[in-house]
Amino acid sequence: MANPSSRSARLGLRTTLEQDIVLRRAAKLANKSLTDFILDSAYQVAEQTLLDQRLFLLDGVQAQAFVDLLDRPAQDNPGLQDLLGRPIPWSN
Repeated sequence: MANPSSRSARLGLRTTLEQDIVLRRAAKLANKSLTDFILDSAYQVAEQTLLDQRLFLLDGVQAQAFVDLLDRPAQDNPGLQDLLGRPIPWSN
């Protein structure tokens, strides 16, 4: 995220009293200013939303191929079964 001193765009928010109280408490617990807390939180959600959306922005063929893979029945995977059947080295 951008350095606070390099911010030039402005956003305005209106909240309920309850939202204001919760946001201020959370910002204090996170040891951040209210602005930094809200921006960091909103930015993280925005990035995740955009990443999730990228999956659905694939062209029709790619998207359908992906859905087909998800819908495929599970298949035996001997290599994976072997790996998961081995004792874990840190358990001894």
